[in-house]
Amino acid sequence: MAKNKLMIIMVNTDPANGSELGAPFFQATVAAAMDFEVEMILTARAGELAKKGVAENLYVKEGSPKCVYDFIKDAHEAGVKFKVCTPTLELWGDDLIPEIGETVGGAYVIEQAMDDDVVTFTY
Repeated sequence: MAKNKLMIIMVNTDPANGSELGAPFFQATVAAAMDFEVEMILTARAGELAKKGVAENLYVKEGSPKCVYDFIKDAHEAGVKFKVCTPTLELWGDDLIPEIGETVGGAYVIEQAMDDDVVTFTY
C-alpha cells in the first residue's frame, strides 16, 4: 500500500446543514483505520466546528443519538489529526475542542495540496 497522506479540507461545509457533516468525518475515520495518514483542516464556515460547544449540538440526522462531535472524537481516536486554519480563529475565536492539535496557515495548505504524496478532498 502506498504511503499517501489524505488531507481533508472542510471549507464549504455548512454546520447548519447536518446532513453535510457525516461523510467527511466518516471517510477520514475509515482512511485512518486503513493505516493512511489523515489530517482534517477546518476553515472558513466549517471552522466553526472547531469551536467548543458547536459540534456537540449538531446532528447528521434528526433523532440520531450520535452528535457531530462524536464523529470528530471517533476520527481522532482512529488517528486523524485535526488542524484549524489561522483565519478561522478570527472568525470563531480560539476556544477550541481538544482534538485540534495545530493551527496552520494558507501556505501550509497549499504546500500539502501540491505534494505528490498527498491526496486532497474538499468539502
